[in-house]
Amino acid sequence: MSIRELSDEQFHATYDTDRFTASIIVNRLKYAVEHMSTAFLREAFSPIIRDWYDFACTISGPPEQDYRMAVVSNSLTVFLGTMPDAVRNAVEEFGPENLGPGDVLICNDPYRGGRHVNDVCFTRPVFVDEKIVAFVNICAHQLDMGGTVPGGFSATKANVYENGLVIPPVLMWRGDAPVRSTFSLIFDNSRFGALLLPDFQSMFAQLQLGERLVRENIERYGLDAFLGTLTYACDTSADRMRSALARIPDGDYQGSATLDADGVDDSIAYTVHVTLRKRGEDIEADLSGSSAQARTCINCGVTDAKTALGVALTMLLDPEIPFTSGTWRHVDLIAPPGTLVTAVPPEGAPMMFWEASGTLIAAVFTALNPVLGENAVGGDYGSTNTHNASGLRDDGSFWTSATQCGGEHGPWGASKAGDGDSYTVLFNLNNLDPATETIEHDSPVVVLRKEHAIDTGGPGRHRGGAANLKDTLWQTDAEQYLSPFRTKEPSGVGADDGKPGPNGAMWIFGPDAVGPGLIGTVGDVYRASTPVAGVLDPETKALDPEHGVYHHFASEKSWRTRAGSVLRCLTNGGGGWGAPFSRDPQRVLADVRDEYVSVAGAERDYGVVVLGDPHHDPEGLRIDEAATAALRGA
Repeated sequence: MSIRELSDEQFHATYDTDRFTASIIVNRLKYAVEHMSTAFLREAFSPIIRDWYDFACTISGPPEQDYRMAVVSNSLTVFLGTMPDAVRNAVEEFGPENLGPGDVLICNDPYRGGRHVNDVCFTRPVFVDEKIVAFVNICAHQLDMGGTVPGGFSATKANVYENGLVIPPVLMWRGDAPVRSTFSLIFDNSRFGALLLPDFQSMFAQLQLGERLVRENIERYGLDAFLGTLTYACDTSADRMRSALARIPDGDYQGSATLDADGVDDSIAYTVHVTLRKRGEDIEADLSGSSAQARTCINCGVTDAKTALGVALTMLLDPEIPFTSGTWRHVDLIAPPGTLVTAVPPEGAPMMFWEASGTLIAAVFTALNPVLGENAVGGDYGSTNTHNASGLRDDGSFWTSATQCGGEHGPWGASKAGDGDSYTVLFNLNNLDPATETIEHDSPVVVLRKEHAIDTGGPGRHRGGAANLKDTLWQTDAEQYLSPFRTKEPSGVGADDGKPGPNGAMWIFGPDAVGPGLIGTVGDVYRASTPVAGVLDPETKALDPEHGVYHHFASEKSWRTRAGSVLRCLTNGGGGWGAPFSRDPQRVLADVRDEYVSVAGAERDYGVVVLGDPHHDPEGLRIDEAATAALRGA
């Protein structure tokens, strides 16, 4: 029986409160996590928190409720799915009986709680009458947690020992007093303690705030109503997911998606395979047949795979499903250990974990899109093409730049609702985009170009989002770690007869190849470049997905660039939805005017003949109606 079908008496018997009060408490708790998030974002020193929103806040139930996550902030999705397991595993290992008021428990082990070692989960118990009744939690990315690469982002590390400091469940505050040994452990192993310390202090303050707001709700509405509402919040998610799953015809559906290579060489392509077995109101996802865990740190753990499965089903079936522990109640996961998405230590190190889990999302899309028909959704740009660099300024001071100057943002695919957005983040992320002024303030770099690339959205009745083209000029010598993972095959798969978005690439132009003005985007401009990744023409080094040669992103473990070099990143394009020749010609004309589509692309991909010059006279463009009718009719 669904929650809607419960009588008022049945609802009260189930949740120890009435519908109205339960709704009030849920919304007040949502306010609590958003208040925590807003305060933390305002106070953050680390650019990856301040500019990228790389954190999440949640409220979980007590041990008696199996630590179910009931309320989440509007923040990083890959954290939200793993945090119920992270909190449960950390508290159970430490022992809930060993926790007291004012304690803060931390853990960053990817195998205990998902994600990677830079993501530290902070958990604070809430006590009433000497009994734990809830947990308030923050998980936030720390700019550096040791390891062989400053900032951490690299696909070339081979095991957990190179990856960074692993912290088991330990107390960071005991009774609101700092635990000096834990602070020393972390700050003795981090390169950027001056940034981490104020962020740690802010997280502590936000946990205190969260506890205070939870207590206010308990004092106002009573403990029974509060605990009942936590259950109600999870049941609501389960109800909506069950209804969404019921709309899929029963059957077995298979899908796969591939990461190009690891950080060793390009001899192995890593495939995530999923078999979805849908029966009634339940679905089982079987990851058997997926590639063995990678030789480098491009893997993810099983809780990340579970998160990706929830994201994929939510995005495809009902984006309004609240993301709580109840999201997975009608979803089973068969996850053999030791694969790319279920890595085990010590060699199966997760660092670029969202790339592997995002590949699982693409595999689920590939499996379900054919059966969803018009409800299918085009694929996204597939990889954040993450950039991480460091070096010395002229005065000898050290600088680092992380997740700001690669292809971290890009397009989504189209759906029946409309064209794909051309500048967002991967389906399993939920980040902000750093401002250009902030990027240039923090590092010796000039952002020369950040624009949509023409003819890169997958053709369809609704067009896929356009790829993003970004050029950055580096003013000092630098060590650049570059991680574009999906340039071999289109990640922006088409939906309901839509076409895929084309693949992107990455290049470096040395200072000798950089002249006055911007580097061009057509012709022979790439001859003077050093290819980093992509399927490129061996002579011109321009994109050539049909006949080109694949370039492995880690053919250099770190790309050493001289001052004056330019890094160019072109993301993949988003997938189109619906038959391209059914797109309204007036919308194609608008795309040509706005330079999403070229005149040649309009004719080739959409059967629309456009006359005029979009660059010099965009308002003078017009459609050749007769030629368009003839072309589409043919």
